[in-house]
Amino acid sequence: MKEFKLNGTPFVALCDLLKLVDITSSGAEAKHLIAAGTVTVDGHQETRKRCKITNGQVVSYGQHVIKVVS
Repeated sequence: MKEFKLNGTPFVALCDLLKLVDITSSGAEAKHLIAAGTVTVDGHQETRKRCKITNGQVVSYGQHVIKVVS
């Protein structure tokens, strides 16, 4: 499991998070994966591309698991 630090910001958009942790190489690719329903947040399928991911949430895609920390 990877950890992503918010570094003082209250949230990160889901599509930005996937790009920032190198799961995708572009925002467009991240948006496509999210729209396809292949990404989960806290175990639930998430299709909102700009969903606000906050401290303590866990995002999963395939074998990738990211815990967001403040």
